[in-house]
Amino acid sequence: MNITDKISKHYQSSIGGELKKIHVEEWDTDIYYRTTYPFKTEAKVIELQSQGKTVEALVESLIAKGLDQDGKRLFQDADRIKLMHEADPNVIVKVCTEINNAKLTDTQANIAKE
Repeated sequence: MNITDKISKHYQSSIGGELKKIHVEEWDTDIYYRTTYPFKTEAKVIELQSQGKTVEALVESLIAKGLDQDGKRLFQDADRIKLMHEADPNVIVKVCTEINNAKLTDTQANIAKE
C-alpha cells in the first residue's frame, strides 16, 4: 500500500465514522456532526476567515457541518440570512466551537484513556 492509499484509507475511516451529537438547549434540538470534513467543505470557511469575516465563517461552518441524525444537512444555504440576523451569536459560537474542535477533543479523549 503506497502513501496516498494510506492517506485515503485514514480519511475514509474518519469521514465515515459515527456521528457526534450536541444538544442545543436554547434551540431545543440536537445537531449532529462528524469529526472531520473534506477540504471542499472547509474551503469556504477558510476563505471567509482569511478575509476577516469571522461571523460569516462561523455561520458557513454551521450550515456546512450541522447534520440531522441521518447525516443530511440540517441547514440550507437560504438559512444563512436568518442565522446571521435572527440567531443568538453566543449559541452559534458554542455549537461551532464544539463542531470545529471535535477532532481535537476526540484525540484528547483517546490520549486520556492511554
